Amino acid sequence: MAALKDAIALLEQGKWEDAHTIVQKDGSPLGSWAHGIVHVLEGDLRNAGYWYRRAGRELPDEVDVEAEVAALKAEAG
Repeated sequence: MAALKDAIALLEQGKWEDAHTIVQKDGSPLGSWAHGIVHVLEGDLRNAGYWYRRAGRELPDEVDVEAEVAALKAEAG
């Protein structure tokens, strides 16, 4: 969970490439959600949708990245 929290902190800073390195190794639902957010930031919505589905979430039509990261952070504790 510590690595996921590091990834979330990186997402908050807009450092999606560094966050991607971490979330690639996390197959948990929260890790998959973070992975989806990374791909939203990258502009790869098709891949983002895949990771959102793995997380058991629906990719919103209009993604508010800040809100998504805040919700992820809240769920990760």
